[in-house]
Amino acid sequence: MDIPDMPDVPAMPDVNATVVDNPALARFEILVDGEVVGFAEYIASGDRMNMHHTEVHPEHGERGLATMLIRTALDQIRARALRVVPTCSFVKHFIAAHPEYQDLVA
Repeated sequence: MDIPDMPDVPAMPDVNATVVDNPALARFEILVDGEVVGFAEYIASGDRMNMHHTEVHPEHGERGLATMLIRTALDQIRARALRVVPTCSFVKHFIAAHPEYQDLVA
């Protein structure tokens, strides 16, 4: 999958959005006004999280929500002293565009 250059999207889009980890479903979720509008699935194994799929519902696209979702998920992974295996193309591209997250890559 070829992803175009990622614009520099603000960390907090102009919406009431929250990112939470939902370990029961093995994914980080982004909620807008309390509704799940996107997620980043992972497989946790030891000190690594394989982030393998990211999705934002089409009606909520082009608002910077996927960027906020991945940025916040990576910040939470860092806070837990874990490493990330970025198999999702969006996550790979995000990390390549934001070198401050390179140290998380396993």
